[in-house]
Amino acid sequence: MKAIISPSILSADLKNLGAQVRAAQEGGADEIHVDVMDGNFVPTITFGPEIVRACKDSCDLPIDVHLMIVEPEKHLKNFIAAGASTVTIHYETCPHIHRSLQTIREMGAKAGLTFNPGTAVDGLNYLTDVVDQVLIMSVNPGFGGQKFIPSALEKISLVRWILDESDSEAIIQVDGGISAETILEVYQAGARNFVAGTAVFKHPEGIAAGIAALRQALG
Repeated sequence: MKAIISPSILSADLKNLGAQVRAAQEGGADEIHVDVMDGNFVPTITFGPEIVRACKDSCDLPIDVHLMIVEPEKHLKNFIAAGASTVTIHYETCPHIHRSLQTIREMGAKAGLTFNPGTAVDGLNYLTDVVDQVLIMSVNPGFGGQKFIPSALEKISLVRWILDESDSEAIIQVDGGISAETILEVYQAGARNFVAGTAVFKHPEGIAAGIAALRQALG
């Protein structure tokens, strides 16, 4: 499967968000990643549904929404209505995670499940039938520009095994510290969807060059 490059607007120039999103599309991005933070589950406060809508209106790419928020089930409808193609929620925030993943699908979006660096992935064994994407956080969520946590590689390999054993077609996404230096080993561990903020939007030669560097690193 081709690698999916998903630039995170957390690192974009928000004064020119529309132009930045269009540049990512023109540069070869496969989707746009929107990190939603509530200042509760994570320290930072970022975006709401209207930013998702702005991204949707600015490009023809799928919009991948990562909800780093408590009680995400209360906000699924608004984010999907705003244009989210995939909605990813945290294992740590949902006591009724199976139901929440089902609800995302029922509302017409793909369902994603996220695990923080310190969270075991054992629970995935009971959720493979309701998940389309598994996001492994390779940094502690809340801030962009962090360094990749190497232990994420073992978790990615374990998730790959769990999905294969259950004949799941879900893909593995990785977010945190993805760069031209780390992307190949993450791919080799089993991931196929790569969230990159700093490596794309802060690349010294521009957005297209950042995307190209990631693809070139994959060979």
